Parts: sequence; C-alpha cells; structure tokens
Amino acid sequence: MAEAVARYWTRTEDGRVRCDLCPRSCTIGDGRRGLCYVRMNRGGTLVLDTYGRSSGFCVDPIEKKPLHHFLPGTPVLSFGTAGCNLACRFCQNWDISKARHDDVLAAEATPEAIASAAFDLGCRSVAFTYNDPVVFHEYAIDVAAACREAGVRTVAVTAGYVSPDPRDEFYRCIDAANIDLKAFDDDFYRRVCGGRLEPVLETISHVHGTGVWLELTTLLIEGLNDGDAEIDRLTAWIAEHLGPDVPLHFTAFHPDFRMRDRPPTRPRTLRRAGAIGRRNGLHHVYLGNVRVPEGEDTVCPGCSATLISRDGYRITAWGLDELGACTACGRRCPGVFEGAPGDWGARRLPVRIP
Repeated sequence: MAEAVARYWTRTEDGRVRCDLCPRSCTIGDGRRGLCYVRMNRGGTLVLDTYGRSSGFCVDPIEKKPLHHFLPGTPVLSFGTAGCNLACRFCQNWDISKARHDDVLAAEATPEAIASAAFDLGCRSVAFTYNDPVVFHEYAIDVAAACREAGVRTVAVTAGYVSPDPRDEFYRCIDAANIDLKAFDDDFYRRVCGGRLEPVLETISHVHGTGVWLELTTLLIEGLNDGDAEIDRLTAWIAEHLGPDVPLHFTAFHPDFRMRDRPPTRPRTLRRAGAIGRRNGLHHVYLGNVRVPEGEDTVCPGCSATLISRDGYRITAWGLDELGACTACGRRCPGVFEGAPGDWGARRLPVRIP
C-alpha cells in the first residue's frame, strides 16, 4: 500500500498534470505535490501517495463528528490520513491536516481490514475525519465499498471543497455527512481559508438532494464570521434551499494554528446565533464545543417536548419511539434512527488494526 493512481487528473502538454479533484485545479510539475501535499506528479501520472495509511484509528461517539440525528449513542470507528485542500488559518486539527504525511501516518490498513475491524468492534459506522476525505478520495471510496459489504455505514466529515464529478462518485458511497460551512462570506473563504464559498454551497445542495443524511457545522470566530447579518444570511439560505430540518451545529472556536490572537468563542455568542437560526425557521440548531445548558438537546418542533437530552456526548434522556417519532405527539423526527439509542457514551478508544 501507500500509493495509488489518482482518479481525476489531466496531463498537460508541458509534462505537468492538473489535478481535477477540487476547485483548486493544482497544476503540478514532475516530482512535486499539490497544495494538499498528498497528491503528487510521479513521472507524468498523478498519484495519491498516502493510500492505505492513516494517522490512527479510534472509536468515538457519533455525536463527536458532530452528528445528532444519525444513529445516536452509537460508536463510530474514526480515522484520517494527512493533508488538506484548504488552508484555514484557524484549523483545529492542524497537526494532522497540515503535517507532512511521513510525520503522522503511522498506521496501515486495507479497506477490508477497516470494515472488518469496525464490525468486530460493534461500530455501526466508519468516519472519515480528522483531515478532509476529499484529499484521500480513492482510499475513502474503497473503504466505503468494503464497509457496505460488511453492513457498516460510512460518515464523511468534510469542508465540501470538491469538484462535481468526484463529488458525485464519492457521495454515492456515503451514508451520512457533516459539512463544515465555515462562513457565509466569500471574502472570508478567500482570506482565511484559501478557498471560495460557492463550491461549498454547491456540494451542500448536491448532498441534500441525495439519500445521504446531512448535518452542517459552522465554527464561530468572534469578530470574523459571527455578525448578526451574516448569521441571518447563512441560516436563511439553509431554510430556503435545504428546508427547516437539516441540523445546524454552531461550535465554539479556540485559538489555534495561525489564529492565536482571537479569543475563545463565548457561550452567549453561540446562543445569539442559535436564536437567529430558530427565528429563520430552523428546527434543529445545536451549540457545541462549550457547555451551553440544553444547547445539545433535540426538541420536537411540533410540541416542544425534549426528544433527546445530551450531556456532552452522553445521551441522558430519550423521547422517540421505535420509528423515530416523538412519543408525546407522534411527529416524526428527521434522521436515521434504529429504535433505542446506543450506549457508547463519551468514551474514546484508540485501536490498532492488524
């Protein structure tokens, strides 16, 4: 393992290759790499040179992704590789996403071994996380196929910065996604993330139109993307284009990577954003990364009964029947539910895969 020919690229007349995986369209000379650092021109062929290698495997609660309406309470086998196709100054996983792969890729596993390990560990799903699965597209798709054969679902935690053809192929294999909508301002994407907003909105709209369960996350950074007008535009767009039932997670920033001059996000900032989202008609707005009383609870939009009460990553109360409907009024809660919730709790279990 460790290398595979990439799927989406074009050879140019001057001997370079253009990577067609994401909107960056990096043009790469022989022996050099794209911005993501893991896709390389080797003799006129684009290769993914981290295939089959991981920064490590860990069993997490599904709520940590965060996914609140997808198999609540169940364990998910999580892994990532190295590299990223964005350049976010505030990256919260920079030690993995911005590392040279030789520094962090200490574990190896075939797709079949990952699927088998997840099944044996009792995990209901496997998550591509820690860094963006866009950059390990070929490996992620092969893992997803092996998981489907084993009866294990797959989850993508991603910024959604991907071109249409690879996007279509990828989401045909995936069961759930949390897409990071970093702001609702193209200038923010260009200055702070090194990308553009529109391709992300296109990915979100595409995923919503498939059978993939979708949740969104926006990390709020005070003074940069937390203004009332921007939050109003963001949540109004979600309500108009996706409907009121797509869960939105507002999460708190902490100083990291190249943005250590900003203060941590205060709970009151999250509460303000949540209120704007609910005012625009969103039914399920969550507040995370800091303790906000009832900020992680799922509430029935029909009768206001608490459907799922959470304390961090632990489920403390359950108000859904075996069909995923409110036990008080019978209204169906959107999501993927299988009777009673799991009981994995907040445990984090590092594992080795033979």
